[in-house]
Amino acid sequence: MMKENTFVFHNGVEIPNIGFGTWQIPNEEAYDAVTMALKNRYTHIDTALAYRNEENVGKAIKDFDIAREKVFITSKLPAQIKGYQETLEAFNETITNLGVDYLDLYLIHAPWPWDEKGKDCTEENIQTWKAMEKLYNDGKIRAIGVSNFSKSDIQAIIDACEIVPMVNQIPFYIGHDQKSLLAYCKEHDIVVEAYSPLATGQILNSPEIKEMSEKYGVTPAQLCIRYCLEHETLPLPKSTHEERIIENSKLDFKITPEDVKKLDAIEDVRAK
Repeated sequence: MMKENTFVFHNGVEIPNIGFGTWQIPNEEAYDAVTMALKNRYTHIDTALAYRNEENVGKAIKDFDIAREKVFITSKLPAQIKGYQETLEAFNETITNLGVDYLDLYLIHAPWPWDEKGKDCTEENIQTWKAMEKLYNDGKIRAIGVSNFSKSDIQAIIDACEIVPMVNQIPFYIGHDQKSLLAYCKEHDIVVEAYSPLATGQILNSPEIKEMSEKYGVTPAQLCIRYCLEHETLPLPKSTHEERIIENSKLDFKITPEDVKKLDAIEDVRAK
C-alpha cells in the first residue's frame, strides 16, 4: 500500500517511498555518497553483498550519528548463493559488514546466478526462502523479499512457503513498465521497487522526456523518478554528485494521467 511518504508492506512495516541506491558505487566512494544522501534527508539506503560496498555504507550510517531505527537499510543475498545454510551464513556476513544487528529488508538478488541467467533454481530458491523466513521469524530482518523474480519464480515460493514476499525489486523505467509483472505483484500485495529508474541514464536524452520535463518545470531525471511513483513503484535512484542527490529527491509534483499514458507509450531505449 502506498501512503504519502511511505509504502506499507503486507506485514505493516513502512518503508520510505524513495531509496538511495548504491549499485556500481565502489566501496571507497560509497562512504561519501551515503553521507551526502543522509545529509539531504534520505532515510532509505539500498546495498548488497555483491556491490562490495556494505562496509562503507554501514560506516557512513554509523558516523552520521543517526539513530539506527531512523534509517531503513536493505541488502541482498548474492545471486549465486542458494540454499538454507548458505543463506544464513551470507546474511551474517552482511550484517557484520554493515555493523548492524538487524536488517530492515533482505532480498534474494536474483532467481539464478548472473552467469547462468534463466537457469531453473526453483528448489534452491525455496530452501533459500525458508532460511529467510527463519531470519524474519527470529527478528533479524523486518521484511523479506526478492529481486529480478518473474511471476513464476514468485509463485513457486508462495506455493511452497509460509510468507509471501513483501517486495520484488526489478528494473522499471519509462519504456519498460513491466505491466504484467506489476499487476501480479499488486494482486499479491507485493511492493515493487524500481531500480535503474533512469535506465542508467540512457533515457535522459529522450526528446519526449525532455519536452515533458520542461512542461512541468523539472529535470528529465525528476520526471523519470516521479513516473515510477505514479505507477506506485518505489524508485531507487543513485548518484555520487550532491546536486543530483538533492534533485532526485525533490518530487513534490504530479504527472497527469494523460501524460503518464504518453510516457507509457515511449519505446524501451534498451530494446533498440
